[in-house]
Amino acid sequence: MVMEARTRTRLVTGLLVLVGLPLLTVAVLRTIGWDGSSWYLTALLALTPYVVVYGVLLAALALVLRRWWAGGVALALSALLAVYVAPRVMSDDQPAANGKTVRVLAANLYLGQADPAALVRLVREQRVDVLNLLEMTPAAMSGLEKAGLFQTLPYRVMHPASGVDGSGIVSRYPLTEEDYTGDSAQKQPGAAADLGGGTTLEIVAAHPRSPDSGYYQWEQEMRDLSRAIGEHGLRVVAGDFNATLDHAALRTVLSRGYVDAAEARGDGLVPTWSTSAVPLVPLDHVLVDRRVAIRDYQVLDVPGSDHRAVYAEVQLP
Repeated sequence: MVMEARTRTRLVTGLLVLVGLPLLTVAVLRTIGWDGSSWYLTALLALTPYVVVYGVLLAALALVLRRWWAGGVALALSALLAVYVAPRVMSDDQPAANGKTVRVLAANLYLGQADPAALVRLVREQRVDVLNLLEMTPAAMSGLEKAGLFQTLPYRVMHPASGVDGSGIVSRYPLTEEDYTGDSAQKQPGAAADLGGGTTLEIVAAHPRSPDSGYYQWEQEMRDLSRAIGEHGLRVVAGDFNATLDHAALRTVLSRGYVDAAEARGDGLVPTWSTSAVPLVPLDHVLVDRRVAIRDYQVLDVPGSDHRAVYAEVQLP
């Protein structure tokens, strides 16, 4: 009987350790700032806020089973991850800014399947000045033209393509195409928007490749976005980054002088992407120069897409 009890004790402890491995893995990767160099670890990191809850439940189970050390470790790891996640729900003070106000919207069209009329209606309702389009196919571009997008936003830099590689920038202001993203400029186009009065805003439509279709290409295309703000003018980088704030690659971009609009407004946990009707994680972002004030941020539904659009109203210094 004593041997059987010890065996059961070891079995339960072993199972707790086994189910605790995802928690430990995320805590280690997040702390050392490494995305894991494989798509499944990158995907696991994207679930960090959920892993916090998972860890708390695991700790509670371990303590109920009187596995004190296992419960304590799980609780400590959960607390560590909570420290990383908590700032996303707290709004930040905005820098002093009294320059021009620009409304930016970024929308992933899901291989061109998003409803063009609904997107144009959204642009008009939000009085959007700059629209970044991702996964823009030639058919999607034609649909948007028929829906009247280019009557509302007449200036454009467009690179439509089949599949996920098409992107474009549409604007109320005159645009001059610029190469801001090196080798990925065709897929992640950039443009200088002339706001008038000698004011120029640099725009980048971000869409690094998804890690599950090429981790190292995703990492490289993320690096293409991370030029320091001291190396260029006022810039807004908006789109589908295929990354959350728990990915070191995105935090590297932010460290170059940018602010995530969602986090700055306390909406950093609002999901933008899903594989079904239930949103899962925030992969879409609006990054702005830290000298720019963020006056509003919203996540908006786009019928026909697996992503929700991200909108930010920013005021320049």
